[in-house]
Amino acid sequence: MSTMSLGAAPVAAPSTPATAGAIPVQATDLVRRYGDGEAAVHALRGVTLDVPAGQFCAVMGPSGSGKSTLLHHLAGLDVPTSGSVRLAGHELAGMKDDALTRLRRDHVGFVFQAFNLLPTLTAEENIVLPMTLAGRRPDPAWLDAVIERVGLSDRRRHRIWALSGGQQQRVAVARAIVSEPTVLFADEPTGNLDSHSGGEVLRLLREAVDTFEQTIVMVTHDAHAAATADRVLILADGEIVSDLAAPAEAEIVVALREASR
Repeated sequence: MSTMSLGAAPVAAPSTPATAGAIPVQATDLVRRYGDGEAAVHALRGVTLDVPAGQFCAVMGPSGSGKSTLLHHLAGLDVPTSGSVRLAGHELAGMKDDALTRLRRDHVGFVFQAFNLLPTLTAEENIVLPMTLAGRRPDPAWLDAVIERVGLSDRRRHRIWALSGGQQQRVAVARAIVSEPTVLFADEPTGNLDSHSGGEVLRLLREAVDTFEQTIVMVTHDAHAAATADRVLILADGEIVSDLAAPAEAEIVVALREASR
């Protein structure tokens, strides 16, 4: 069981209903085409990918390369033209909407560029809202540990409108982490933040991986942000053209330059 340190005593994360031994995210020959004939747009061209448990994987590429499309398909938010996606051991093809909704609820956390918080609720109410809607309650010690880790212990009763942008994104990160999802998808999570606040969010994501083996797939345009990850995929024209292991920022910049040619 994974743990998160809270002061001197470690706090155990509650168990999730993940499929034992399953690779969190798998895509096989994934194709997404919009339109037909000469006007067709090929957003993904046969992408095959495994993201193992506990890996922080960043996805980058030039504008229009297919990085956000890939994330949406891996998270079950879009349907491919062909190919397959397995999420937490479950094949998404042919899955009915209600089953897919339950799968995302039980296994997926999201952090978006837009914070997607309810301003009339407190920070804590926003953090637990998805679990509340699912009829679940987080373990109190685990909730306290997550709120402490993201630095919001003195803000947990504040309404969202009273928080800074960086604090609001930390609420979003806590909301994604508290249910201990099988995989956390982050789409430009620092895009609306200044460098200091963005750095705090990246630190939280890195700690989520290092402290309790969270699996993360993050789309970003920022090479500095991507250098936080264990692995960086570079897409170009809907294909993976580079797969870099723990690259330095300078290496990422060079790979992006090559992908843009």
